[in-house]
Amino acid sequence: MKPFRSHTGAVAVLDRPNVDTDQIIPKQFLKRVERTGFGEFLFYDWRFLPSGQLDTSFPLNDPRYLGASILIAGKNFGCGSSREHAPWALADYGFRAIIAPSFADIFANNSRKNGLLPVVLTENEVAELISRANNREGYRLNVDLESQRVTDMDGFSAAFEIGAFQRHCLLKGLDDIGLTLRHETEIAAFETKRLHG
Repeated sequence: MKPFRSHTGAVAVLDRPNVDTDQIIPKQFLKRVERTGFGEFLFYDWRFLPSGQLDTSFPLNDPRYLGASILIAGKNFGCGSSREHAPWALADYGFRAIIAPSFADIFANNSRKNGLLPVVLTENEVAELISRANNREGYRLNVDLESQRVTDMDGFSAAFEIGAFQRHCLLKGLDDIGLTLRHETEIAAFETKRLHG
């Protein structure tokens, strides 16, 4: 997993509450077993018309958000089923952080375990960021996990909370497999002892 320490990137806005995981990555795309290749299907039913053409009214299809790596969203982002494919799709699309007033717990945990940082700010702070992003072409933010702060070049600054263990894992780039492999020597010794008595 790629470590997350500090990230500066362009911002995209999806100002909708209760965006569920079936909207993030629709069920028909869950047959893949790899973690990659889901980005092209992110928000598929919203990004594309039934004809297969891009829906120009959907925010992420706005050219000003092309290449955005920070998503600002409404409350309860990631609700619905617990599919891990949702953070896979967001990360594969290019997002490194999502800022919202609240997240569904399972989605937030899945995101952190896959190197995608969910940042909870107050509704007023999120509203201010949405206003700035809507009114400034190429709006960018810095999300700093080490200082636990979101800032922009124009004086916005807001602190966010994250559990110490989740913060440590993100800073070090440790997913569940990485955490286990830190004990590889002890595991090998146990297996050798078990096999040879």
